[in-house]
Amino acid sequence: MIPAFGHRDPDARGYYGEYGGRFVPETLVAPVAELERAYFEARSDESYRCELEHLLRTYVGRPTPLYEAQHLSASLGGPRIFLKREDLAHTGAHKINNALGQALLARRMGKRRVIAETGAGQHGVATATVCALLGLDCDVYMGAEDMERQSLNVFRMQLLGATVRKVEAGSRTLKDAINEAMRDWVTSVADSYYLLGSVLGPHPYPLMVRELQSVIGREAREQCLEAVGQLPTSIVACVGGDYAAVGPEHAWLHDTGRAEYAWIGDDDALAGFQRLARDEGILPALESSHAIAYACRLAPTMRRDDILLVNLSGRGDKDVLSVQKALSAVRSHGR
Repeated sequence: MIPAFGHRDPDARGYYGEYGGRFVPETLVAPVAELERAYFEARSDESYRCELEHLLRTYVGRPTPLYEAQHLSASLGGPRIFLKREDLAHTGAHKINNALGQALLARRMGKRRVIAETGAGQHGVATATVCALLGLDCDVYMGAEDMERQSLNVFRMQLLGATVRKVEAGSRTLKDAINEAMRDWVTSVADSYYLLGSVLGPHPYPLMVRELQSVIGREAREQCLEAVGQLPTSIVACVGGDYAAVGPEHAWLHDTGRAEYAWIGDDDALAGFQRLARDEGILPALESSHAIAYACRLAPTMRRDDILLVNLSGRGDKDVLSVQKALSAVRSHGR
């Protein structure tokens, strides 16, 4: 499936309605403009698109399956529930779709070093993976708290040849890692590429990440039509992270009524993790567990002939020790 780019672009300034734009230090104005030009050229270049499609298929393992969670559906007594299995992509999450597309762009721009930030570690692992594949140097910034929580992913990045740089500033989590990565980029723009992992930051990053991840939705649409002959009644996915923020297009979609946003607490996310494990034999990432938990809340309000699609964005190997610790704390408090 050749990537389809160029749909629903923001305006020329990078705004979705009143959200977006480009707010960067003066030293990054020219590099970000260079990045925008390079990306628009690349996405219209058939050779770039074909190489990306080839690697998504032969290296990443796309298309990822659409799986009907029959036991979960039966236990909830609601609609047929399907999972888009991004947890089965190479490195165990959706992050590699974006990392691969941007790393190919970095190589196309002649950048030999890639800078990235990571929170739970999956974007860092994906970036380290594609840098190893393409022969690029890789430095990943990660908050000290996240490094302690996700020590397995830290070691995975190191095995893949990346240098993981600990960030002690601020809350010692993702937003601080982003700040440090941006500071690095300011001083090394000539030969370095900043590979941002989420739909945030200055334009064109939110656009690039969205377009490179759109392969998930396009596959799911085709797979749903093939499997059940109709599109899903509802779709649930997780967005955001250790910080209360989403990208500018999300904010615009909320204001225009195109999407609804909700929240899930830690206890419900842990319950979602355990429920999918026991009902379907699948350990979801804690991020994905929030989506599972919300699907469990939504399903009883739907009809039996409805279709509920959940994007299972990653697998839970990296989170097993965190879940064990959290469940032990719950038991010790008698909750």
